[in-house]
Amino acid sequence: MATPTSIPVDKLARLLGTPGCPVLLDVRTDEDFAADPRLIPGAMRRPWGDVAAWAGALFGRNAIVICRRGQKLSHGVAAWLRQEGVPAEVLEGGTNAWYAAGLPMVPADKLPARDALGRTVWVTRARPKIDRIACPWLIRRFVDPAAVFLFVPPSEVEAVAEGFGGAPFDIDSPEVFWSHRGERCSFDVMVEELTLGTEPLRRLAAIVRGADTARLDLAPEAAGLLAASLGLSRMYADDLAQLDAGMLLYDAFYRWCRDATDETHNWPTNKPKPGG
Repeated sequence: MATPTSIPVDKLARLLGTPGCPVLLDVRTDEDFAADPRLIPGAMRRPWGDVAAWAGALFGRNAIVICRRGQKLSHGVAAWLRQEGVPAEVLEGGTNAWYAAGLPMVPADKLPARDALGRTVWVTRARPKIDRIACPWLIRRFVDPAAVFLFVPPSEVEAVAEGFGGAPFDIDSPEVFWSHRGERCSFDVMVEELTLGTEPLRRLAAIVRGADTARLDLAPEAAGLLAASLGLSRMYADDLAQLDAGMLLYDAFYRWCRDATDETHNWPTNKPKPGG
């Protein structure tokens, strides 16, 4: 049943992938999670019984709390967060309703282990251009908003990933899972393996693939993404600063893919209308 402190599935689905999406907290019991070990995109697992210990870290942010059916666990955690000063809502119907609506869920066993602060760690080559900005954008917006990205020399990617508990990506090595496969780039692989293949993300994947593999014929927008990406790589000497700037670029491309593909732009004219 809808309440003033709950949010319906369709409204949350519209928030996913946007910079303003609240923190998503999966507080299902271990038993419920073991029965379906998948996460709503961007959600973080948090133990409901320890909410008093971790609530303070969310101060200044909005939260949406998720359990299996949207009942006592999520309502209890959300109420606790609110009394700690964290605006919190409950997902109506929980993960059951999300799944019933046919919306994507991320398989938890595909994600790297989290560090002591609960973050996933990803390692790739320094001096990114396209795939190495697109993939972090996808991860931050649909997998782990707090994800850590380490940009290192190509020869050190796999060793750094092993030493720091991270997942290597976008590197030419048969041992690396998150990398090009045939004609598909690393972004394609992540969209597929993380079961995030919504229509907007598939459309964006074609643009990224075209720009990243010099197949500008795959999508008319690929040339624009390539030009913008190369421009950013010249503007920023620091890889993390370039990633921050690239997040806005991909936010814009994603919103176009989701909301604006049918929109055109016409230059206004003062030419009188016939008979007017």
